[in-house]
Amino acid sequence: MPNSSRPIVAIIAFDQISPFHLSVPCVVFGENHPGAPHFDFRVCAFETPPLRTSAGFTVGDVHDLSVLDLAEMIIIPSWRNPEETPPQALLESLKTAADRGAHLVGLCLGAYVLAEAGLLDGRHATTHWAFAEDFAQRFPNVKLDADVLYIDDGKIHTSAGTAAGLDCCLYLLRSQYGASAANAVARRLVVPPHRQGGQSQYIQQPLPSTARDSRLAELITWVRQNLALPHTLDSLADKALMSRRTFTRHFRLLCGLTVGQWLINERLAVTQDLLESSDFNIEQISAQVGFGSPASLRHHFKQNFGVSPQAWRQTFRGDIAQEG
Repeated sequence: MPNSSRPIVAIIAFDQISPFHLSVPCVVFGENHPGAPHFDFRVCAFETPPLRTSAGFTVGDVHDLSVLDLAEMIIIPSWRNPEETPPQALLESLKTAADRGAHLVGLCLGAYVLAEAGLLDGRHATTHWAFAEDFAQRFPNVKLDADVLYIDDGKIHTSAGTAAGLDCCLYLLRSQYGASAANAVARRLVVPPHRQGGQSQYIQQPLPSTARDSRLAELITWVRQNLALPHTLDSLADKALMSRRTFTRHFRLLCGLTVGQWLINERLAVTQDLLESSDFNIEQISAQVGFGSPASLRHHFKQNFGVSPQAWRQTFRGDIAQEG
């Protein structure tokens, strides 16, 4: 039974929907995870059920689009054909929901639906890398970034393909209900609560499979356990027993980032966690994660997240902590 006292999360289903795309928001928002908030989760459709999935089985018990008038969050988990214009009734419902302040989420090709509704004009957005060129040509007013896993642009959210939808849903949980809620769900799903990097690491050649890259995987694990050390490109190349040039090339292939970018991302991820879960001040955190100084930490944090570390801590913990 729907529970109106809980936030309503609506997901748009349609004929020929991918079962995986449908299941991603279902498993994050539609199940009662210990340690996470419970939602009034409703699957709705603009077509008459039963809806046939791309795997051949059907989905029958769905709501109509009137649910969108009440939902605090509306998720379009994908779209069956980028060349097909979504029905006007759906587009109008999405625009009305946006006008009243609902969170709108386009996972993977779901970004096409939001773009067709005009809701991405002038905004930053992403979609599956394989459709990025087509998307950019068709929607020139959208600021497309095809090298990220997901984008938060106010109350409009988009993600890259397939599994990146899970990253986006966990981020939504984290940004609105705190790290502990997202971490609780991630633990139940046995996935990381936050992945660094972008889509580039998944294009054409996801993970090279040479002995050198196995050595790099071990090195990455070691660096994550020793972030406080002053790592450099040369010191890491030496530890991997590679030349600087070979190490740089293999690292970029494996991680989709430069060594410097990857180090900053890893340090920022731990910084976020410490800001949310500890009482360490900024000087203590900067020493633990290897930024070298509070000023360096503040610079990189503001550059990447648009807010100060103290503002981040206050957002997720609801208290004002001293930066140190």
